[in-house]
Amino acid sequence: MRVAIERLFGWDQAHQEASFAGWFNPDEVNIIVASGVDVGWIQQREDGGAIFLGSIYVTPQMQGKGIGTRVIQRLLDLGRQRSQPVTLAVMKINPAIALYKRLGFQITHEDEYKLYMKADSTENLNVPS
Repeated sequence: MRVAIERLFGWDQAHQEASFAGWFNPDEVNIIVASGVDVGWIQQREDGGAIFLGSIYVTPQMQGKGIGTRVIQRLLDLGRQRSQPVTLAVMKINPAIALYKRLGFQITHEDEYKLYMKADSTENLNVPS
């Protein structure tokens, strides 16, 4: 996300470290493993009756292989099992928006920099197999 943050705000290392420390909670994080190798991480939490996808990161060399799609599909399955929607916030310039839409997320609202999205567990989600 550094490129996007630099483009929008400029980069302030101290500010970014403080910001990260404020929202990153190791208790909410799971490591993404593919073929026995750590390839990323996902942060999620319960938030007001929903499952909030805080962050998902797949290493650049493993992107484009369907790993993030499968991980988000599992999160959507969990939401359906619990009858809870899955929500997220994404920077407007993040190309992952197309993935989220393809997986059934819809924009609920936006601010200057972010889109807020939700996949409702009661709806027929457009989840590819």
